[in-house]
Amino acid sequence: MTHENDEAVTVEIDGAVATMTFNQPEKRNSFTDKMLFDSLDRIEALVDDENVRILVLTGAGRYFSVGGDLDEFAAGEFQPADVPIGTSVAKLRRFMQLSQYLRESRLITIAAVNGACAGAGLSVAAACDLRVSSERAVFRAAFLDAGLSGDFGGTWSLSRLLGEAKAKEFYMLNDRVSPQEALRIGLVSRVFPEEGFLDQALSLAHDIASKPPVALDLIKKNLTDTTTEFSVACDREALHHVLSGNTADAIEAAAAFLEKREPQFIGR
Repeated sequence: MTHENDEAVTVEIDGAVATMTFNQPEKRNSFTDKMLFDSLDRIEALVDDENVRILVLTGAGRYFSVGGDLDEFAAGEFQPADVPIGTSVAKLRRFMQLSQYLRESRLITIAAVNGACAGAGLSVAAACDLRVSSERAVFRAAFLDAGLSGDFGGTWSLSRLLGEAKAKEFYMLNDRVSPQEALRIGLVSRVFPEEGFLDQALSLAHDIASKPPVALDLIKKNLTDTTTEFSVACDREALHHVLSGNTADAIEAAAAFLEKREPQFIGR
């Protein structure tokens, strides 16, 4: 296991599974510039690391992330008078690349929501391939009450995860959503006890990491593709199915099933 640590973000790598932790619990893991720059640096390095295939994203302490730093916002630091609006938009758009990496990169991404998950924190969790929740977590859009419309792709992601009506409830009613309700509506896939939560999330990650790598990669590509053309989706799905079927791992999967043993995948 390798470990990398600094004041804003930590990364641990255990085999094919990396855990990236928002590590500013004293700020409720809010998205300061430091947090976001470091998060982008870390995830870009993980995307480039061919040995890492699964990324678990979580938060230190009692919070996953509450999103934007309201202390900085109230102090006017998000609205500097001498900065053109286009410059501010470009900066935010660069930070929002974090959500794109989580959704579009080759990594299978899992948000392990250990505590409060709100605002851009919710948007980032929604950009992941899977979400699991601690029993003590709570979900909330929070943008409207902060006088904001939302960022980090949350309106797009939640509309597709939950449907337009439920996404509008999140954003317009700003209700607190419990883990049990999040499970019921399909926002999260599992709810684990608070004690041992991260271990449970990592166990799930390692289980996914044990699956055939080529097939897993192509499944993510199929499901991430947002084309509205069914025929185009079928074309791509057919190609990916044949490519995965023409691997040694596919032969090994069938043989292991017939021989009632654990498969040994090699990633090709």
